[in-house]
Amino acid sequence: MKKISNKVVKLLKNKKIKISFAESCTGGMLSNSITSVSGSSNVFNLGLVAYSNEVKIKLLKVPKKIIRKYGSVSEQVCKIMVKNVNKIGQTKMSVSVTGIAGPGGGTRKKPVGLVYVGIKKGNKIIINKYIFKNKGRSYIQRASVNKCLGLILSILK
Repeated sequence: MKKISNKVVKLLKNKKIKISFAESCTGGMLSNSITSVSGSSNVFNLGLVAYSNEVKIKLLKVPKKIIRKYGSVSEQVCKIMVKNVNKIGQTKMSVSVTGIAGPGGGTRKKPVGLVYVGIKKGNKIIINKYIFKNKGRSYIQRASVNKCLGLILSILK
């Protein structure tokens, strides 16, 4: 993960882009992957761990009815999270991640390992859905962070 984090920070620096994150299931691991790189203060603006629905509603302005209708782990919630962390962080690029890291909390429709990643750059928003193998909570969290970092790289290149 360290290698890819270094690449992300370097590319963000070269392109003069600041980034912000809204994390749920990764619990700050994505922010940590960037802030562990020397010089990241030039590119990293904000990392918000919105773990509870209350925080998603209050800080990220996700409407209660959207969470009720689709669940906090959904494309719809992920999209609102990425849009609003972008406004809060006032950055050119932002990322949101919400998912079910387990071991509990999964259902047949939404299994443990289901993760949505949203990326906003300029006016473009991409939401990706992943289902990671249920190899434990930390595996799902690390896999989610690696996906986020890989997506950031692919969009910046």
